[in-house]
Amino acid sequence: MTYKPTELLNVYLDARKQRHKVGRLALKDRQILFEYDPAFIASGIEISPIKLPLCPGVVIPDATIYEGLFGVFNDSLPDGWGRLLLDRTVETQGIHRRQLNPLDRLAYVGRHGMGALSYEPELSIPSSAEAVVSLDKLAEESAIVLDGEGEEVFDELLRLNGSSAGARPKIVAQVSADKKRIIHGQQSLQGGFTHWMIKFPSSQDAGDMGAIEYGYSLMARSAGVVMPDTHLFRTKKNKYFGTKRFDRDGDTRIHMHSLGGLLHVDHRTPSLDYDAVLSVTFGLTRNILDVEKVYALACFNVLAHNRDDHVKNFSFLLNANQEWIFAPAYDLVFSYGPGGEQSMLVMHKGKNPGTAELHDLGKKHNLKAAPDILARVQRAVRRWPEYAKKASVSPKSTRDIARTINGPAAVC
Repeated sequence: MTYKPTELLNVYLDARKQRHKVGRLALKDRQILFEYDPAFIASGIEISPIKLPLCPGVVIPDATIYEGLFGVFNDSLPDGWGRLLLDRTVETQGIHRRQLNPLDRLAYVGRHGMGALSYEPELSIPSSAEAVVSLDKLAEESAIVLDGEGEEVFDELLRLNGSSAGARPKIVAQVSADKKRIIHGQQSLQGGFTHWMIKFPSSQDAGDMGAIEYGYSLMARSAGVVMPDTHLFRTKKNKYFGTKRFDRDGDTRIHMHSLGGLLHVDHRTPSLDYDAVLSVTFGLTRNILDVEKVYALACFNVLAHNRDDHVKNFSFLLNANQEWIFAPAYDLVFSYGPGGEQSMLVMHKGKNPGTAELHDLGKKHNLKAAPDILARVQRAVRRWPEYAKKASVSPKSTRDIARTINGPAAVC
């Protein structure tokens, strides 16, 4: 296959079942340019109010981050697992991954990215018909791909990936109301189904990682953290964690923007503090209830030892009234951050922050509900063994996590 670089892309917002042409992306002299469509400027819809406000004329993003893309478009791109699949797929077609420019990658996303942005002309691989998905088969194929083999399964896994972010293998799928049928997720929503994302363990994960993440979702919900619906899909061979997609309402797409993309901050380099996250949230949403949601999430991440709380693991949604709201929490699981520290600082502290820093964080932002929120999270985290049992987490993983988050006395 002869490689021809993508040099011009039309960008659309397919949100709330309405299509708006946002503008055009162009690649010229190794530089990416963007221009809003005049009609979209007139609409007043702000898809990225901080780094890409509505204004006429050609604008050029900072080339030192996101390979020269504005953060709102970079949010459409997969990283980790999704990027690996795309790279392997194009190489089976005789195209080296290093030949792909950012517009090529957006063209492969096409209409199937997270959120509500679409890109044309698209190069995405057409979806299968209403094919039933076998989780065990896909988990085995994902492991083969991670080992560097399995060229024949790249196309199917790429279709099922749906340009989702994150390092762990995962698929987007449609799930029946009784959770017993799973089909390809890119086609139009079938009656009685909803859009979900389902994860598979990586080679570095504990064997019961799916159960652990499900247990964490139960614990987070009890702690007052707002989350989408979650489920543990059980097969004869394994258990897989799934979460309902919050960027879809039925078949309606919802525009979403990560904190990193909003501020142009790289998630690979920890540099933000929860203090800034709370400030940005209030500035964007103008709603103290959203700030309280972020504070509850901060308390949970710190006390439950979720140290992978980088800037791509916080997002905002644009609702039907064109108002920004804080998105439900996701990727909550026991984890170690960079160097064993929290990815997101807490009042300037990254190494083992605790209740003192969380108390100071709530006090700085005048959150009257902060003491109650912190206390509720503490109560939930102390009950980890209960949630672990409900999620069928192994006794060893239950003890290891309890020892870390609640101390040795918790496993006696």
